[in-house]
Amino acid sequence: MTVRSLWKYRLRLLLAMGVAVPLGYSVRFATGITPEWFNNAVGNIAYESFWIFLVLAIWPKLRPPAVAIAVCLATCALEFLQLSQDPLLIAARRTIVGRLILGTTFTWVDFPTYFLGSAIGGWLALRLRQRPQSSE
Repeated sequence: MTVRSLWKYRLRLLLAMGVAVPLGYSVRFATGITPEWFNNAVGNIAYESFWIFLVLAIWPKLRPPAVAIAVCLATCALEFLQLSQDPLLIAARRTIVGRLILGTTFTWVDFPTYFLGSAIGGWLALRLRQRPQSSE
């Protein structure tokens, strides 16, 4: 990739983050409009996608599928970390940033949406990486 194409790719990733974050949080916290399981699923998919886009915006030469797998493993590890009652983690979860990143409650139901979100985010990152075909 040329320097110019890397910056274009980064810009597309930043725009994708700008869509993923408000979409994920607006649906996740839209209580009473849609079922809670749907809100959580869309929020988790947006969460996974955001982290994939962020990592690739910082290191655009990484392969999107590898980043998607790494992000999925990291978020699964964070989910298990919610089982810990370590005082440092409890203190971190008391902050808004801590709750958003670390979460507060372990649930097995999150894992399928982490896998789905990583697959979707990785696929979207691959699509964003491809140069547009010129129409002739």
